[in-house]
Amino acid sequence: MTANETKRTAIETYTARRADVVRLLDVLDMELTKYDERAKAKGDKCWDQAGTMDYVRSTLIDLVEGLSGIERGEIERFLSE
Repeated sequence: MTANETKRTAIETYTARRADVVRLLDVLDMELTKYDERAKAKGDKCWDQAGTMDYVRSTLIDLVEGLSGIERGEIERFLSE
């Protein structure tokens, strides 16, 4: 951490971290697009990509649950609609 970073206010730090999250979501979207191609190339018999997507989905549900306070079951119901 640089001297400048130690002098940031809470809202400045929040804003910087939120911008990081937005950028990471963009990268995730790009990587998902690449992953789509690999999954299609492997075909219906290979479950690796499906397992990875299950992990990613579960992790994202954990994040949404933590940020929103909405219970996991509620989020699962929302996704099944």
